[in-house]
Amino acid sequence: MGMYVGVRGWIEFTHEQREAVEQVMAAHRHDLYSAGWAVPARPFNWTLYVSYGGDIREQSVDRLRAQVAELARLVDSEGDRPVGFFLLTDERQQATAWTVQDGDVREGAAPVEFRGFAR
Repeated sequence: MGMYVGVRGWIEFTHEQREAVEQVMAAHRHDLYSAGWAVPARPFNWTLYVSYGGDIREQSVDRLRAQVAELARLVDSEGDRPVGFFLLTDERQQATAWTVQDGDVREGAAPVEFRGFAR
């Protein structure tokens, strides 16, 4: 059956990157878990915040991480890459963080302040 992992977080883009973001999402489409992505319906202010929230099977975490890694490598017209943060918690009360920065996804223990979100 497998364990579930709660994943919630966001990654920040410029509005000019929206089409590229949507292409990455389409390329990694998963019938169930892709529904966890939320993209604002229309642009407002300066930043396009793309968020994810959902409980996914442990064996699907690597697939989602690969998608986030591909999003992390996008570059805007000024040469900047996205930044973001994702918190993953599981049924073993483990809390992991993905930090998106400099075109990479770094994985490590979640900050102490977030460990209370583990179920």
